[in-house]
Amino acid sequence: MVRGKIQMKRIEKATSRQVTFSKRRNGLLKKAYELSILCESEVAVIIFSQKGRIYDFSSSGMEKTIDRYSEHKKEVVANQPETEEHMQDDIANMVKEIEIIEVSQRKLLGEDLGSCSVDELVNIDSQLERSLCNIRARKAELYKERIEQLKAKEKLLLEENERLCLKEHESHKTLLILVSCKSHGRH
Repeated sequence: MVRGKIQMKRIEKATSRQVTFSKRRNGLLKKAYELSILCESEVAVIIFSQKGRIYDFSSSGMEKTIDRYSEHKKEVVANQPETEEHMQDDIANMVKEIEIIEVSQRKLLGEDLGSCSVDELVNIDSQLERSLCNIRARKAELYKERIEQLKAKEKLLLEENERLCLKEHESHKTLLILVSCKSHGRH
């Protein structure tokens, strides 16, 4: 029997809600126990029922696990400013890189060239020449591929035309034979 997917919303009927809570709580605690055994991991689960009852499981003592969790959170919070500072540095570096790329792009488009030295202009000219060579090479490659496709298509069309001409010629011969036979049959 296949169970359907249950919709995640509050169960309205109190008895059904209590039965579901009990079954799922036991399943969750069992999974926590299995995880701690199978993976040698430190697992702790705390569940508060709607009526305020507490259910818990800990593979190595609830207080020890909570203390370990608290220490970990303190370390994460302590390291967070460094992470934020690092992110701020990364953002600043990215903004600078974007500005450099935008300036370079404008120069390649022929804008804002007044501040360029002769060496910069020669460099920009070289970049444009390389880009044009690459563009022309790609364009020639595409033209060559298209020409080969068209030649293959032409060959197929010529073969089809020849086949149709032969078929027409055979039909014409057959027609002449029939006309000839009819005209000889009358005399």
